[in-house]
Amino acid sequence: MKETIGTQVCFVTVDEDYSGQRIDNFLITKLKGVPKSAIYRILRKGEVRVNKKRVKPVYKLQAGDTVRLPPIKVAEREEQPIPTNLDKVSKLEDAILFEDKYLIVINKPAGMAVHGGSGLSFGLIEALRALRPNDRNLELVHRLDRDTSGCLLISKKRSVLKSLHEQLREKTMEKNYWALVAGQWDAKVRNVNEPLNKNTLQSGERVVRVDHERGKASHTRFRVLERFENCSLVQASPVTGRTHQIRVHTQCKGHPIACDDKYGDQAFDAQMRAQGLGRLFLHARELRFFHPQTETTLALEAPLDAALEHCLGRLREQNQ
Repeated sequence: MKETIGTQVCFVTVDEDYSGQRIDNFLITKLKGVPKSAIYRILRKGEVRVNKKRVKPVYKLQAGDTVRLPPIKVAEREEQPIPTNLDKVSKLEDAILFEDKYLIVINKPAGMAVHGGSGLSFGLIEALRALRPNDRNLELVHRLDRDTSGCLLISKKRSVLKSLHEQLREKTMEKNYWALVAGQWDAKVRNVNEPLNKNTLQSGERVVRVDHERGKASHTRFRVLERFENCSLVQASPVTGRTHQIRVHTQCKGHPIACDDKYGDQAFDAQMRAQGLGRLFLHARELRFFHPQTETTLALEAPLDAALEHCLGRLREQNQ
């Protein structure tokens, strides 16, 4: 797109990958660097045409449509923040669990945000775009908190992204996390259904609380995997996908996750740090979904990093 959009009128033919997408979202995707207000202005004034006709922002594109784009200033890709820690970026190659021409599943390292923003010049998706410059449509299918590690799914084509988002909406994509929590989790507590409300503090920090009046319905399934003297390793399977859902659902049941600086217990965290743990013990262990192109079910597992393995090793030694 960069070569043709700019100082003169240009025409773009819509391919199958963008069939069904609204024209406003298509323009937002393609005209990176152009403010949304400018995009809606050129739509409203009729400067954007589809098959020589004016269209409203809600018009859904069809394969073969010809889109007329007026002269418009676009921020070049090269002006976007480029990852500076190339060593960290290159190590992401070794973290890829699965890749084909349609999608990537990567074992996201703890401490890396999934995308830039909030003072960060780049995140994992920007790093992957630097590693895969020929894959121009890399997009996050879902997100993980910065301090959470494990399976993260990235699409390479919009049609694949649409299908995977539908699986998320229909709750047919299975995600299983491992979490080390304080105390002895009651094996009878297999489902936590507590409504969650997201608040943004004046500092900009996001904090989520159980709120039975304003909260959104939230559901997590739990299963005990292993018990230790003062903590439990549990599998948490979120049915809904709320912000900080697992972290708040464990906290509200009196079993906060180890080394959670937002929802944790300081005394328990101190004990875990004495075992050598220096990060949040929350890991997206397994991901199972239907591959929309090969029409097979993919089941992928992300190994624990050295910090989590070391902590579990110390706890198991003490159990003996």
